[in-house]
Amino acid sequence: MTMSRFRFSLLAVLLGTSALTHAADKLVLQTTWVAQAEQGGYYQAVATGIYKKYGLDVEVRSGGPQLNNMTLLLANRADVIVSYDLQVLQGIERNFPLKAIAAPFQFDPQGIVTHGDVKSLAQLKGKTVLVSASGQASWWPWLKSKYQLQDGQARPYTFNMQPFLADKNTAQQAYATSEVQQIKEVQPNSKFYLFADYGYPAYGGILVTRDDLLQKEPDVMKRFVAASMEGWKSYLANPTAGNTLIKKENTQMTDAILAFGVSQMKALHLIDGGDAATQGLGVMTEQRWQATRDFMVNAGLLKAATDWQRAFTTQFTPSATQ
Repeated sequence: MTMSRFRFSLLAVLLGTSALTHAADKLVLQTTWVAQAEQGGYYQAVATGIYKKYGLDVEVRSGGPQLNNMTLLLANRADVIVSYDLQVLQGIERNFPLKAIAAPFQFDPQGIVTHGDVKSLAQLKGKTVLVSASGQASWWPWLKSKYQLQDGQARPYTFNMQPFLADKNTAQQAYATSEVQQIKEVQPNSKFYLFADYGYPAYGGILVTRDDLLQKEPDVMKRFVAASMEGWKSYLANPTAGNTLIKKENTQMTDAILAFGVSQMKALHLIDGGDAATQGLGVMTEQRWQATRDFMVNAGLLKAATDWQRAFTTQFTPSATQ
């Protein structure tokens, strides 16, 4: 073998080793709930080989009511979690070593369903409002303050729509991509109000990791964010592959529910709206984070002295990675 051919062979071996190293970059992504359209981009990236293309081996683990994503992340049982900016800011207040790295959902899908006679959120005065425990610590203080509602109007929401359907004087919280469909099937003239359309500043499901992983594996995280956003773009274009995997993971999921979830994400521009429309999927801005911080401080959900800028990094947003 000539020296030049030997060098070429050695280079091929080295490149092959490097590729294998990237392929072995394993990550566990822990979601908030059971497999559904709201995690479609991640399942799409697995199903279509997008993560593999970026040199990643990503395991998407579904969540549920008994799982605490933040605990799993801090205990090193997950590398990235789907979380919410309010929870991250409260974690920073408690000095948790974590950061948000991307915001796939530019708007929180959270909103409220009313009966057909309610023409605006201002007409919630005097209505019974069904609010979950998590809602009491997030959107309810915002809604209450904006529309001069009273705590006495709030009643527990138990994820059962029957109390709403049985009482015309009741409104209930709802996710744009799930409960709205169930209620519309029974009461077609019901109305859904997306809080983001009225100034609620929070992002939806955001990607969060630990500070130590950001310091040790910035390239892995960069590739993960890029691949995940490509997964979301692919899912919105044609969700077939992702939905097939979702139904495998969650046998209770139906094509109708998945189709409704995707249609709502498109219609409300939850993924590709807001800053993402001009700056790329997953983008986060300091202005949005400060707006959420200000709301939380004013609502008594966060101490004013909290170093809120530690809660996120924009190093992996599209403008920073192109």
